[in-house]
Amino acid sequence: MEYFRFKLLLPILTFVSVALVASQVVADVSPDAYWKSVLPNAPMPKVVKEILHNGWIEDKSTAVETAKDSVYDVAGKNYASKTTYGNAATETQIQDIRKIAVFFLEKDLKRGTKMNQYFTKTTNSKTTFLPRQVADKIPFSSEKMPEILDQFSVKPDTKEAEVMKKTIKKCEEPGFKGEEKYCVTSLESMVDFTTSKLGKSVQAISTEVEKGTNKLQEYRVSGAKKMGGEESVVCHKLQYAYAVFYCHKIAATKAYVVSLVGLDGTKAKAVAVCHADTSGWNPKHLAFQMLKVKPGTVPICHFLSEDHVVWVQN
Repeated sequence: MEYFRFKLLLPILTFVSVALVASQVVADVSPDAYWKSVLPNAPMPKVVKEILHNGWIEDKSTAVETAKDSVYDVAGKNYASKTTYGNAATETQIQDIRKIAVFFLEKDLKRGTKMNQYFTKTTNSKTTFLPRQVADKIPFSSEKMPEILDQFSVKPDTKEAEVMKKTIKKCEEPGFKGEEKYCVTSLESMVDFTTSKLGKSVQAISTEVEKGTNKLQEYRVSGAKKMGGEESVVCHKLQYAYAVFYCHKIAATKAYVVSLVGLDGTKAKAVAVCHADTSGWNPKHLAFQMLKVKPGTVPICHFLSEDHVVWVQN
């Protein structure tokens, strides 16, 4: 009952809140404007536009209320860790994806190569970026978990709570050897992290597949273009009540934009990341078991989902 009373009062509370912070909002720029000011020559990828246009929320009370609806949509989805390099593959993972070329070799990125793929978003598409001045006011740590769940009206023993706990735990885990990682809770912090690692002469790319045709099928490589140099920052969208990305810089990494055509005619421009140095990965990682190779021997590649972003130097 209290929840529904709050819903009824929300427009009034929001109006008051916006009025109180009006001068701050004027002073602060929107996430979209911040991108343009820092990266005037870098086009914004489709996925970033979609997440951004889900709604710019100017105050904390509205952000929390909106996110309450979003967190319920992510609870039933898989919390994937296929590219968590420190993890060993489980038997279930191996069985579940044995028909899909989750990992492949760099030499496979040539015209005519065929591989089974399933391109789709891995997280809730309704989540939105919060402006940094809003996101920074919302706790994001395991120590603050009770407070976080309370703010989003999520009970501790639910699937929704488990999803949020796992995301925060993933963000707090130490990176593997050679990895520089940071979980960004706003578009502005993603831009800042990336430019601090790669400089401001960068571009962001993401996988794009024709709408309504995302299904498991055989794709044929029709072309591949290498993007940037030997360093990149990859940002993986995580399951959470609002847009949170696991961003990490890994040395000896190449990025490609790969043109693919499916058996049904579906066209895709998929971003592939190839890791030249896998010596620090878990020897029982899924990639080694799938490709029958050993750590540190050959470059290993994988495509990124539509809701991930790769940053490369121009």
